[in-house]
Formats: sequence, C-alpha cells, structure tokens
Amino acid sequence: MRLFGSFLLGISLFCTAYILSSAEDTEDREFPLQMIVVSSRVEAEAILRHLETGKSFEELAKEYSVDAAGPAGGYLGMVKLSTLRPEVREALESMGSSQVTEIVQTPSGYMILKVLTEAERLEMEAGPIQKHQLAIAGGHRIATQVGGFGTVDTFFKRLNKPPAFYLDLPTVCETKLKALEIGIGRVQQFLADRATEELGSRERMGLIDLYEWQGQLSAYQGDLEEALKYFQKGYELSVAHDLQDLQLLFEEMIGATYLRRGQIEHCTTNHNPRCCLLPLGPEGRHTRGSNDENAIKHFLRFLEQKPDDLEVKWLLNIAYMALGKYPQDVPEKHLIPPAAFESAEDIGRFEDVAPSLGLDVFNMAGGAIMDDFDNDGFFDTVISSYGNCDPMHYFRNQGDGTFADRTREAGLADQLGGLNLIQTDYNNDGWLDIYVLRGAWELPMRNSLLKNNGGGTFTDVTREAGLAVPATATQTAAWADFDNDGHIDLFVGNEFGRSQLFHNNGDGTFTDVAYRAGVDRVAFTKGVAARDYDNDGYVDYYVSNWGEENFLYHNNGNGTFTDLARQLQVEKPIDSFPVWFFDYDNDGWEDLFVSSFVISLVAVVRSHLKLPTQAETQKLYKNVDGRSFQDVTGKVGLDRVLMPMGANFGDVDNDGFLDFYLGTGTPSFVALVPNILFRNHDGKYFVDISTSSGTGHLGKGHAIAFGDFDNDGDQDIFEEVGGAVPGDRYANVLFRNSGHRNNWISLRLEGVKTNRAAIGARIKVTVIGHDQARRSIHRVVSSGGSFGASPLQQHIGLGKARHIEALEIWWPTSNTRQTFHNVAPNQFLEIREFAKDFVKLERRALPSLKVQPKPKDLAHAPG
Repeated sequence: MRLFGSFLLGISLFCTAYILSSAEDTEDREFPLQMIVVSSRVEAEAILRHLETGKSFEELAKEYSVDAAGPAGGYLGMVKLSTLRPEVREALESMGSSQVTEIVQTPSGYMILKVLTEAERLEMEAGPIQKHQLAIAGGHRIATQVGGFGTVDTFFKRLNKPPAFYLDLPTVCETKLKALEIGIGRVQQFLADRATEELGSRERMGLIDLYEWQGQLSAYQGDLEEALKYFQKGYELSVAHDLQDLQLLFEEMIGATYLRRGQIEHCTTNHNPRCCLLPLGPEGRHTRGSNDENAIKHFLRFLEQKPDDLEVKWLLNIAYMALGKYPQDVPEKHLIPPAAFESAEDIGRFEDVAPSLGLDVFNMAGGAIMDDFDNDGFFDTVISSYGNCDPMHYFRNQGDGTFADRTREAGLADQLGGLNLIQTDYNNDGWLDIYVLRGAWELPMRNSLLKNNGGGTFTDVTREAGLAVPATATQTAAWADFDNDGHIDLFVGNEFGRSQLFHNNGDGTFTDVAYRAGVDRVAFTKGVAARDYDNDGYVDYYVSNWGEENFLYHNNGNGTFTDLARQLQVEKPIDSFPVWFFDYDNDGWEDLFVSSFVISLVAVVRSHLKLPTQAETQKLYKNVDGRSFQDVTGKVGLDRVLMPMGANFGDVDNDGFLDFYLGTGTPSFVALVPNILFRNHDGKYFVDISTSSGTGHLGKGHAIAFGDFDNDGDQDIFEEVGGAVPGDRYANVLFRNSGHRNNWISLRLEGVKTNRAAIGARIKVTVIGHDQARRSIHRVVSSGGSFGASPLQQHIGLGKARHIEALEIWWPTSNTRQTFHNVAPNQFLEIREFAKDFVKLERRALPSLKVQPKPKDLAHAPG
C-alpha cells in the first residue's frame, strides 16, 4: 500500500523510499499516524522535551519537520504496519492510541511518530491534509500533478545544508541545484537496483512510483522527451499488471506532457503576441501538430473510461484548439461549447507589446513592479523569478519608446530568486526602494531590502536595517505607516510562521513589534493588505491565510491591534490567496476583495461552465459604514471559483470605477486556465471581458501591475507569466491599452510630515458628468493588490467629465486636507503636502515602440 501518491501530494521520496520495505505484506494492522522527521538527534530530543511539556505534535511538525508532510501537521493517514521499515515497525508494535514513540533513527533522519486516537484522526482529516486531498473545500480532486514541483522541493528540504545557508543567496542557489542532482541520482540508482530484481507485487508498485518520480523530475527540468519515456514505462507496467487507475493516471500525464511540448514549440520557441490567448485563434494554433495529436490520443483513451472527467475534457478541447480543429472535430460528447469562451461585453482589445519592448523575459513565477525608480517621469519595470538561481531584472524606461535592461549596472544581478516585490521610499529620501520576498512554498530564506541610491544603482541594506534575521518563508508584505509617525513600516506575512510587524525607527533600521502589537499569529499566510477601512486615521491590516480563517487587524491607535474578522464576518474564504482593499463603488469606504485559491481544475472548469460547485468562491465584502461589511459576491457577479495567484486592480476604461485582473494557475502543467479581466460596471456588478480584451492568457499568471507606461492617458497591464518549475517558463506580457476616449488625471503625491511616498493618503475627485450629474471618485495611494505592484502615482479615470469640480487630498500623519477647484483633466500633477497649489508635470507620450537589445551577459541568464 502506498502512503500517498506523489502525484497527489509530492510526499517525500526519501522518506517514502526508506519507510517502504521490500517485504510482502504479512501484517494487515493499520495505524493513523503523525510523523516528525529532523536531521539530528539533538533536534529530535528537543522536540520530545517540547512534547513532554504539552506542546502540540501538529504545530511542532509544521515548525520543525523536514518531511513534506510537515506542513500538514505530519499527518500520514492510515498506514499498514507491514509497509514500514523494521526499526519503525518495532517502535510502533506495542504502541497504544495517543502515544508517541521514542526517537527512531532511520537512513532518512530521526523520526518521532504518534499513533492517533479515532477522534484525533477525524480532527486531522478535517484539516489541511483532507483539503489538499479533496481539492480544497469542495470535494473535487486536485489538479493532477505534472511538472515535479513537490518532488524536487522535497529533495531540497531533505538535503543537509551549510550553516545559515538561507542568508546567502548564491549558496541557496547551489544547494537547490545540488538537491536536484542528488535526487535524480538517487532515483536512477533505485531504478538500476530494481532492474536486477524479481518483482513481487510491492516491488512492482515501487517501480511504477520510481518511473513516475523520474518522469516528474525530467518534466521539472523541461526535458519533456525524457519525461514521456518514463511516464510511458509506468503506463506499460500498469497495463501489464492490470492497474486500471494507474493506467488512467499515466494516460493523462502523458497527454498533458505532449500538450506542454506543443506549447513550448509555439508559445516559447515561436512566440508571438497572440499565441497563448484563450480561445486559441489563428495566431494561437500550433504549427507543428504532432504533439497535440498525441495529447488528443491519450486524452480520448482516458475519456473512454471516464467520459465525465472535466479536467481531461478541458485539456482535450484546448488540444483541439491548438490544432485549429475546435469546435468542429471535437467529439460532441466531449465538446465544451464556444459560448463558454465568449465575453458578454467588448471594450476593445489589448495588444501584448512586451516582445517589441524587450520585456518578454522567459521566466518562472515571480514578482513585478511598475514605477518610476529614476524620477524621470516614465515608469520602469522590475521583475524577479521564483528560481533560486534566477536574477532580478531592472528595465529602465528610456522615454523614447524603448526599455534597456540595466540589471547589472544597477547592482541587482546578484539578487537571486524572489516570488514577490513591493516598492516604497522607506527612508524618505525621494527615491523608491525595493523589498524582495523569498522562501514561499519552500524553506525560510532571507528577504532583501534594496536601497535606491538615486544614481541608477541599488544597495542591499537588509542586514543593516535589521530585516535579515530571522529568515522566513514568505511571499507577501505590505508597506504602511501604522503609527502615523511619518516613517513607513513593514508587515510581513509568513508561511507556518509568525507574522512580523517591523516598525521603522526613522534611522534606516527596523524593529519587530508584532508580539507587542498583537499581530504575531502563526498561519500559512499568502496575502497581506493595509488600509484604513473605518476612516479613523489609523491603518488596519487584512491577512489572507490558506487553510484557515483570515484575520482583520483593527488598529487601536495605541500600537496594538484587535482581530475583528469573525465579528465583521470577513474571515472567509478559508483557502484564500491574493487580497486587497479598494473602493469599488466610490462611496468613500474601502471595500475588501479576498480571492479563493482552489487547486482543482475540475472545480474551476465547473464554475467556468456555470455548473454547480461546492468549492469556495472568491469574496467581495462591501464596506457599509466602517463598522460592518456585507458579502455582495453573488450580487455583483463575482461568485466564481478560480485559482488566482497574481492579482491587481486598475481602471482599464477610465470610467472612474476600478476593474481588476487575476493571474491564475497552479504548479502542475495541467492547470491551463485563462487569466481573467473583470470590468466594473458603475460599482454595481462586474463582467468577465477576458476574451474580448485579448487578456485571457493561458500561461501561469503571477505578479500584475496596472500603469500608464507610455504616458498616453490610459492604464496598461504588465503581467509576470511563468510557472513554479523551470520546465514551465513563459514570456512576460505587457498588454497595451487601446484607449476609450474617457478623461483622466494622474497624481504624484509627496508627503512632508506624512511618509514621502504618500502611502495611505486619500484622494477624492468630484466631477460633473456630461449629464450634469455630480459624482465622487475615491482612491488611496498604494501599489494595489498583494501580488504585483502598480505605481504609487495614482491614475484616476474621469469618464466623460470635462472638468474636476474639486480635488481633495487627506494626509494621514498631519491629518490635514488640501482642496483644489476647477482642475482641468488629462494632465499629470504633482501635489506636495501643505502646498498651496499643485505643479503641472510635463509628461510626453512615448513614440512608436522599438526594441532595445539586451546585453549579451544577461540575455542568456536564467529567468
């Protein structure tokens, strides 16, 4: 019996291989087990002491276990005694329920196991592990794993590492590469050993596992030909021994791998701006059809056995699209109708101009910032990549229709890895700095605070600032001045670790005050948003967690916070990811958007097809009066099940109402779902315009930034596109806005007593429309959502209004207001705190787009 399929959870290959013995089943006794695995006896003895003092086994497993089951509290499910190694079996044979073993030394580490009572088992199975197995809150199966993400990360976690390796980025890179090399060598050695053995039933299962693991490792690296070879071997062995469930699994994995090969040939090797947009049109068709034909063959064989499987049916339709044979050649019983891909509205098409600008870097998932780092009036672009060996990229907007990659000159080439980026002016010197977040889904690693020196260079000041230790696993943080002292503070949300709240001391250093502030709760945090939701003058925080309720920390105004999420009924979705505050209906109260993150392609497709689903939808909470929220998700048409990772908001049609874009996907190759652009209809409802706008990209969507990069008066959308494994790289996109003939105003605010970046400053624009109706438009200075950073300069659509009756700015630290009357639209303004008048900025629109060649030393760099 297998403890878990690696295709489901990516459970540790080392742990599984050592725990499983080669003996045939001689004992059918089963235990519900939890396990903690550590690298040394000293660590194991310390954990036993913690357990003796009443500490939770589950929490200790989450915090210390190096096994992949650690994040699930070490829970292994029901395990047969006969499947365990002799020393483990011996330790368990005399154990009773709710008892803990002594330390068991095995080749894979030092184990401590706990036998659960029935009540404890049921409690564990109602927690994260069940959710992961049942596709996170809804009973649907999780997306079939193809790509090796969990397998390689398990090797990385298991490997003995140099002391404090997480503080040195090149060492992290080298360690990850070494882990991959060792993992591949170990699997190949296992395969060589099995080749000389007579295979019993258990050995056959082990060999099938090994074929799958080797296929996953090859897919991880992008060697899809090798992956197909091993998946095919696993399929043939499954057929030979009539293992029908495994046959179907390999059918789908082989089909998905062929489909990915087709994408690489067309979307990567022969990339064009429209090649990956759903539904795939003429430019999206694959010029070489053999891979897609093979994918179709395997998907059809799968569907002969399971005709109702929506995951494979969805992939089948995409494969037919890639051949240009959709819908006419899709078997009727498997056809997803064309109406499923239509948009109800059309505001015009966005064109991907990243290739013509040299911004179409092929990278993994990562962070992105669009902002003006050299104060020349044009928005630059900074990106990072999840790959531990991938450098950041800093693209300077030349102001002439070109971008230049200035990474090395800026001193950023040695900034490796990073799944998210956010910007601010932390030292109030007038230059925007960068914070890089690392370690998410992997291991604790140090983040980086990069000080902008003002001359086109950055300096890593993480250690000096007091932000390097302790290292954490994170991808989310928010800049905000929580105590209104004029210095911007930093909230960092961590995975299975305590949140951190770094108070800015005003001298270039930070102090973690999370415990004193009451915000140091442990959770698997995926998103943080900061905003003064009750307009009391103090910024509050919303913390989005995956696998448990979310937190809404209300600022008490005295340096402490109170969690009011349950009281205000905004604690869901339970499995959430990106989050933000925005005033979607322009009533002056900041509303709250919280995405759900469902890793089930079946659930997402059901929602896309408007079929019933029990999975959690995203949530939009309308802020009624600062003291209560109303769940309006269904009312505004956002009750969709999606899998967003990157997300941000902006006003794509300059009508004054905020729209938003979701970058979607999961690490598996099968998670081919379009990124989604929602248009806001006058603050009343939202409409999916992904198809008509040409933004329904099939690549894994990550960090998103809205900004007017070409200074032509409308917001464009930059998206970092790429998966979590090297074999799933994509080209980044910059969707250029075609314009909508609406008016606008762009405001660059500069704080004096308030933090200089003006984060948290509130803007109210009162206009009179062409119908003589007066309305107000509200904005708050921020970089937008929690995964991708838009410019701090605020672009505000005005609709058809011909002039601004009143422009009001509220500055939080000084608690002062400025009001300017009869302001002309369609201009760039700078407003300084306390100033009697604004300054008009001369900003020229970019000329025709041209590409600036990348320097040779960076053109071929990873990422």
